[in-house]
Amino acid sequence: MIVNKEIKQPYGNIKTAKQLGGLVRACRKEQKATQAELAALCSVGVRFISDLENGKQTIELGKTLHVLKCLGLDIAITPRNWEKKHQVNAQTTKDKQP
Repeated sequence: MIVNKEIKQPYGNIKTAKQLGGLVRACRKEQKATQAELAALCSVGVRFISDLENGKQTIELGKTLHVLKCLGLDIAITPRNWEKKHQVNAQTTKDKQP
């Protein structure tokens, strides 16, 4: 795996293929890897990495998950309103403390 640094916090919500591609590109560059190096490591083509990074809408999910794994990333699925709801609950709890 390329992973050589600890990610300190989540990257946030990804809502489009373009956002996911931008995240993949940023992580690859942070780790000083070329598209060819990442492709070789993940046993996918350079074209696939390029398409992924450019936000191609029809990209293969299985290969995408494998590339994310190679970069040290996971996907977490949460309900759409979960983050907002939990921020409100955390603030309410904080306000009630003496």
